[in-house]
Amino acid sequence: MLQRIQSIYLLLAALSLYALFLFPLVHNVYVNEKPVTIMVTGLFQDINGQLTHTEFFVGLTIATAVVGLIPLILIFLYKNRKQQIALCYGGMVVIIGFSFWMAQATKGIMGSTQIDTHNWGIGLFLSSLSLLFFLLAISAIKRDEKLVKSADRLR
Repeated sequence: MLQRIQSIYLLLAALSLYALFLFPLVHNVYVNEKPVTIMVTGLFQDINGQLTHTEFFVGLTIATAVVGLIPLILIFLYKNRKQQIALCYGGMVVIIGFSFWMAQATKGIMGSTQIDTHNWGIGLFLSSLSLLFFLLAISAIKRDEKLVKSADRLR
């Protein structure tokens, strides 16, 4: 059913992925002696005290939107719990690959520039947070499956 706790976990996973549009991956890093902020939508540079969108990441932006849809779709597969669990594991693999792509895009922009912990953005942790919500959803789905099996034995 839709009102189960795993639906909440999957919704939180989707929200944490869509929050990547709001929060930067890396901010205030000096590349070529200019402060830049890197988000999934692109590269923002500080030009004359104004944050300007100078480079667009079209592929990464589209991928973020598509990856964010995965947990939303999984919410409505509540009738087949085994398939929902399998697709949750598949979604986790997709998010890990997506996180690797984000890291490579960030490294490509920064080059040899090192980032400190004070330059990390919230966006670096959001994909890991969505993986945590996926794990919580999987455990809740397994708990439901166990409950249904025990109820079937009683009949």
